[in-house]
Amino acid sequence: MKILVLNCGSSSLKYQLIDMEKEEVMASGKYERIGEKEAFLTHKVNGEKIKIENSAYNHTEAIEFTLKQLVNPKYKVIDSLEEITAIGHRLVHGGEKIAESVKIDENVVNVLKECTDLAPLHNPACIAGIEACKNVMPNKPMVGVFDTAFHQTIAKDKYLYPIPYEYYKKYGVRKYGFHGTSHMYVSQRLAEIEGKDLKDMKIITCHLGQGSSICAIKNGESVDTTMGLTPLAGVPMVTRSGDLDPSVITYIMKKECLTAEEIETMLNKNAGLSALSNMVPDFREIEEESNKGNEMAKIAVDQFNYAIAGYIAKYAVALDGVDYIVFTGGIGENQINIRKGVCEKLKFMGVKVDLDLNNIRGEEKLISTPDSKIKVYVLPTNEELMIAKETVRLIEK
Repeated sequence: MKILVLNCGSSSLKYQLIDMEKEEVMASGKYERIGEKEAFLTHKVNGEKIKIENSAYNHTEAIEFTLKQLVNPKYKVIDSLEEITAIGHRLVHGGEKIAESVKIDENVVNVLKECTDLAPLHNPACIAGIEACKNVMPNKPMVGVFDTAFHQTIAKDKYLYPIPYEYYKKYGVRKYGFHGTSHMYVSQRLAEIEGKDLKDMKIITCHLGQGSSICAIKNGESVDTTMGLTPLAGVPMVTRSGDLDPSVITYIMKKECLTAEEIETMLNKNAGLSALSNMVPDFREIEEESNKGNEMAKIAVDQFNYAIAGYIAKYAVALDGVDYIVFTGGIGENQINIRKGVCEKLKFMGVKVDLDLNNIRGEEKLISTPDSKIKVYVLPTNEELMIAKETVRLIEK
């Protein structure tokens, strides 16, 4: 069984074709700058990375061109698109109406449209990807795996905000949480490695990347998470502000005469660690400058580490203790000093990291010392495989 996994961004398309019998990636890649003449595809197959410049003015054109590469005799991935059993889509926000992975139909598309205000950068792209697949591969079964679904187990006292209850009743204003597929995958992978039942484990997973979120997991279920109504809340991120005093927003709006849309754009795209350090939105460069003694870059990195450690400590309360801390995501898997910096702030909890074991990038590894009271792991995430597994489960139901 071969599953095509798609992750549609506003101007990008990530994909993997996975052979589920072996759980092996047959081909993967990313289409960038969709909507522009300068659009290009980076296609990876048989250990080779091929960059192909090809204009794609919408997701339909991008998906059509991508599929042609899967059957291109040069790369010999598959002989025909008929070999693809189903398509799994990474979807971002389904509000309260969709609390689990689902087969995609018109109702699912309508829910995505209803929730566009809650994920204005993500949901329109998801809809475009679904419609493109309908045009290119009509009647092919499709499954949607929502970022928010894993967090539907969070209790009401933790997902409601301390504002008038009517806003929840009228508009669904509450914490939803994101990166659920990643948090679910690494927690399940940790249980496999440890040879334990998830129901007997208390885990804090740290998905750190361009967007970052922390999740408290008990009995295999999300108990609390840092992102909220939208993916803007929680720890400061590369271009997103994370948590703020709400008055900061209204104060700046008044002083700068900004509209709601303008302040929203600033908080999502022109804030965070990049804005604080006055650097390009690349965490690797910010950290490098921090190590060179750049004061503002150092402040940005210190804020990031402090916020992560603070949430881990908070979630120890939510879980009534912690057995495991997991680092994942682009930063969590690859930035050695970030893991070290966060764990050093958790010494009071008995966290001890072996500096030699921590000297890795993108590998599955236990990095804590034998006498650490909490085991610390680095586990590369694999959202695509999780989406593929959910797709198989639903089409076989």
